[in-house]
Amino acid sequence: MTSAAPVVTPGAFLTLHYRLAGPDGGDVINTFNEKPATLSLGSNELAPAIQARLMGLAEGTRTVIELAPGEAFGPRNPEMIQRVAVSLLRQLGDPDETWDVGDVVQFPTPDGKGSFAGVVREVDPAGEWLLFDFNHPLAGEACTFEVQLIGVL
Repeated sequence: MTSAAPVVTPGAFLTLHYRLAGPDGGDVINTFNEKPATLSLGSNELAPAIQARLMGLAEGTRTVIELAPGEAFGPRNPEMIQRVAVSLLRQLGDPDETWDVGDVVQFPTPDGKGSFAGVVREVDPAGEWLLFDFNHPLAGEACTFEVQLIGVL
């Protein structure tokens, strides 16, 4: 008698290959040509919508999950677009740094234990501020998540 393959449940420990692609089909991350990833469901390593779609899948499954605009990383939030004074950026980092539209800048979290990123969207012609977008790059976008479940514990 053969036993059924284990399935993904809340808190499961997974070994998997995955690929996340944006609306243009380009890879955001792809582990298929690297060492597989290991993670625990519920530890915020994957977006909640992606975790929910993995529930019930059996070990050995390879599938492609299409996520609607905003489903994986939420809607774009206009409050996450903010001006930051260049003087503050110079205090936090290299005083001689220059920035261009499209640059990604890391900011320390208030507790100093982590960081978060913002993308420069606009540079003040007078050099006083930069406009940053702190939304996830795929917020409000459709995404594709391809997964191969190698192990489920």
